[in-house]
Amino acid sequence: MSKSIAVFGTGPALGRAVAQRYAREGYDVALVARSQEPLDALAGELRGTGATAHVISADLADIDAIPQVAKRVRAAVGDPDVVYYGVAADAFVSVTDLTVERARALMPLSVYALLALVQEFLPAMVARGDGAILSAQGASAVNARPHIAGAFATAGQRNYLQSLHAAVADKGVYVGALYIGAAIERSPFHARLEAARAAGSSVPDMATVHPDQLADLLWTMQQTKGRPEAGYPEELFNL
Repeated sequence: MSKSIAVFGTGPALGRAVAQRYAREGYDVALVARSQEPLDALAGELRGTGATAHVISADLADIDAIPQVAKRVRAAVGDPDVVYYGVAADAFVSVTDLTVERARALMPLSVYALLALVQEFLPAMVARGDGAILSAQGASAVNARPHIAGAFATAGQRNYLQSLHAAVADKGVYVGALYIGAAIERSPFHARLEAARAAGSSVPDMATVHPDQLADLLWTMQQTKGRPEAGYPEELFNL
């Protein structure tokens, strides 16, 4: 029986690369994001390689709808062996401009949706003694930046995942989080940087990384079930 992964946040960069990486390994893939058209295109590409891919268009910020999203995932691939969560709200706001309203708006995508999805899919992983919950977020969840003050929400997600790892590691479920301190090629953020640079504007001096490299890192983390956290670049946690 094929294994399966649900990719929550199948964007044009890392989410896409994760879906492709697991499809190459023989996993059935459920692609989940808001926009139907790019999901359909990616599913077609994956099917063209012989993979099984399903499209589930959903707004994960609608927390009340998460049980229905989970039902659609199960209808497509069963209870997934792997859940990948790569969604977060826009955290780029100055700490002096952060308001209660803005802070509240960050929570559904950064924390609540992941929590609701774990509640949906973790019990089946524990019952079979095998599974993985993977997440990828920006490095500001680890090292605070005054112009990315909204990352307090993904820092909260990190705390939750650390606790979850401690609770389920001995039950056969791996919880792994990747924190990225580089501009991911093909991502909207990378595109904005390149456009600004081409226009002669001042842009941050930061490394870039191909999403396939990060997808390979997530795959290795799951397969080895080693440390629950990794950074790119590796020295991220030493800053």
